[in-house]
Amino acid sequence: MGRYRVAVDAGGTFTDVFVFNEQTNEIDVAKTPSMPENPERGVVNGIEAAGIPGDEISLLSHGTTVGTNALIERKLPKTALIATKGFRDVTEIRRGTKLDLWDAYKDVAPPYIERRNRFEIDERVDYEGNVLREVQGEDVKALAQTLKQKGIQSVAICFMNAYVNGENEGKVKALLEEELDDVYVCASSQVLPEIFEHERMSTTIINAVLGPIMNQYMGELENHMDEKGYKDDILVLHSGGGVMTSEMVPRLSARVASSGIAAGAIASKHIAQLCGFNNAIGLDMGGTSCDISLMYEGDLPVTKDWYIEYGYPIGFPSVEVRTIGAGGGSLAYIDEGGSLRSGPESAGAQPGPACYGLGAEEPTNTDANLILGRLNDQLLGGQMSLDRKAAVKAVQSICETFDFNEYEAANAILKVANANMSDALRLISVQKGYDPRDFALVAFGGAGALQSAYLAKELEIPNVIVPTHPGVSAALGCLLVDVRHDITQTYVANLEDIKEEELEEKYKQMEEEAIGLLEKEKIPPKNMTLIRHLEMRYSGQWRSLEVAVSRPLDSLDKAVEKFHQEHERAYAFSDPEKGVEVYGLRVEAVGTVSKPQLPKEQAEGTLEDALKEHRDVYFEETDGFVQTPIYNRVDMPVDSKINGPAIIEQLDSTVVIPPEFQASIDEYKNIIISLMK
Repeated sequence: MGRYRVAVDAGGTFTDVFVFNEQTNEIDVAKTPSMPENPERGVVNGIEAAGIPGDEISLLSHGTTVGTNALIERKLPKTALIATKGFRDVTEIRRGTKLDLWDAYKDVAPPYIERRNRFEIDERVDYEGNVLREVQGEDVKALAQTLKQKGIQSVAICFMNAYVNGENEGKVKALLEEELDDVYVCASSQVLPEIFEHERMSTTIINAVLGPIMNQYMGELENHMDEKGYKDDILVLHSGGGVMTSEMVPRLSARVASSGIAAGAIASKHIAQLCGFNNAIGLDMGGTSCDISLMYEGDLPVTKDWYIEYGYPIGFPSVEVRTIGAGGGSLAYIDEGGSLRSGPESAGAQPGPACYGLGAEEPTNTDANLILGRLNDQLLGGQMSLDRKAAVKAVQSICETFDFNEYEAANAILKVANANMSDALRLISVQKGYDPRDFALVAFGGAGALQSAYLAKELEIPNVIVPTHPGVSAALGCLLVDVRHDITQTYVANLEDIKEEELEEKYKQMEEEAIGLLEKEKIPPKNMTLIRHLEMRYSGQWRSLEVAVSRPLDSLDKAVEKFHQEHERAYAFSDPEKGVEVYGLRVEAVGTVSKPQLPKEQAEGTLEDALKEHRDVYFEETDGFVQTPIYNRVDMPVDSKINGPAIIEQLDSTVVIPPEFQASIDEYKNIIISLMK
């Protein structure tokens, strides 16, 4: 048996590794550049950088951007769609909406499958699930030969009303798998048996285009780790805030389209609760993007309204995370109207910010922080040197445009970036009916702790929590999750027409499927937990809300009462007199795995022991530079109190405590920052 639990978060810029020694309770971290062209090698490099032998790893869990990047970059296998006759263009018609309502010239991204590779089968199932026209085997075999001639590598099948009865889809899938060797085939009735043909088709197509990619990635990663001596399952984080084994990933590849993003939300929840907060907003700011999540009363909201590219939704439940283009590498520029902007474009890992010295000439948030003295010119414990002269050169165009010196230009860049992130924080809190003043802000990622105090001040958030290892906290999230699957089913009926025993039977059927999935993941029965959810809406409404219900189902009246309460909170409106209808059922299947218990620290040493130096740091509040103490976080004792301005440095991040703020170190060595009273 191994002694190390290892979690890896393979991001767009860096690969973060979090290692927990089960025997000593010691924690170690590592950070290496990502390898987008060879992602599995990047994961192995990160583990090697942590110095952990493969045969001493007891558990390996990771989040990956392989699926996300494949969709964004359109590096996809040649895929075909088979639809009901007359419906092959559903994926291109979509909902007829645009992300930017006011930009008539900006088109939605093209479909993942070109029209010439979208085919039709003459079949029909009615809304009750009755097969009106069966699939003809000779038609499918003829189509299989066409697909073979075209060199199709993957096939998505999506028939009308297959969510009620997938019999015709099942026949086509079976025949294609007989006729086509080494071709990935998936059917909507097995991927997402839910109403609305566009959402179901979109999810099935994304599952099909990612299936071969994730299958190859997982196979190569398993081979690499096998050579290193690790023989157990590799767990992969999925959008719902759980993990799947490598065997399940190819089957439900669309679930990992946002793998890694949910890890930060899980870590944020855990860290906030360790600090005694049950309401928290997570701010995961890395090199390329900023992921914002929210926990309310100990729960992470789940949404089914998400996508990687607008117009192509993914219908699996996902931890609600809002992502914006605001990271350490976000590019600052002057738009056509002469205004200063920041992001969403990023310098990425290559060439990176101008201060990396790899040839970039445009300024980024990292360059701005370096110019202002907030970042040291040596990062990652001296492994990376930053070029301040290159950063100053990059901001010259902004200086000339606005008649700024380099410090004013750098400060302006950060203020614009902060404004973008403040807007995103409002969208996930205020717009959802939450008051930010009731929350703590958990700031992590390589760049989160640089900006967090200013964001908290803007939104009147009373406390900021900076975790012990902020740069690799998302990786920690991969160790804190359980195996999880979501079984969903469309069920539309007025509440007064529903018999509780009929609903109970539906739930039992879904639970049988859920238990089957957990058994495939080798979860013992004692570690299985099944949680039921009921999706409801007011009669005549489009929008629906989900509430948890008892198991077994004892009373629909309690569920309706919860629905009214949640509707009031979310939309400041409820109407107990209005009719309610059930819209859908969901069973959350959780396979509990053991989790590391983060160690508490004892107060040892003094704050003076952690003082590295003083250097000049620019703060707008002090009208310029001020001599600022620079601390080494590793040496900071528990119960320390610090008044700003101050800078705290560590391997994976830098913490800025501006003037007017104070900070304290708790027993887990988290930093709690708050505005001085």
